[in-house]
Amino acid sequence: VQLQASGGGLVQAGGSLRLSCVASGRTLRSYVMGWFRQAPGKEREFVAAINWSGGTTSFVDSVKGRFTISRDNAKNTVSLQMNSLKHEDTAVYSCARRPSQNIGLTFYRPSEYDYWGQGTLVTVSS
Repeated sequence: VQLQASGGGLVQAGGSLRLSCVASGRTLRSYVMGWFRQAPGKEREFVAAINWSGGTTSFVDSVKGRFTISRDNAKNTVSLQMNSLKHEDTAVYSCARRPSQNIGLTFYRPSEYDYWGQGTLVTVSS
C-alpha cells in the first residue's frame, strides 16, 4: 500500500489547513489510521488516530479541540482538519496505517504502524 499525504503549506497563526492522506494499492477500510508529526530537531510525535469505522478517535492533548480526524473509506482517504494553528504546530505531518481495526492502548507509538506516507510540511508563522 502507498500513502500520499498532501495539504500542507504556510499559514499564519490562528489559521486552518486540511491535510489529506490517500491510499493506493490496498484499501484502508479495515485499519486504524494515524497522523504523526516531526518538528526540526525533535522526535516524531503522535497527533491523531481514527479507528476503521471512524467511530473512535484519539488526539494528543496539545491539539484537542483544534484538530479533527476523519475518514472516507469509499475514497480510501483520511483527513486531518487543523484549526487555530499555532507556531508550535509547525512540522512535517505524515499519515500511517496501523494493522488493526481498533485503536487500542498503544496507538500513539510509531512502531505500531506499518505503512507511512512521505509527509507534508506545515509551517505556521507567528
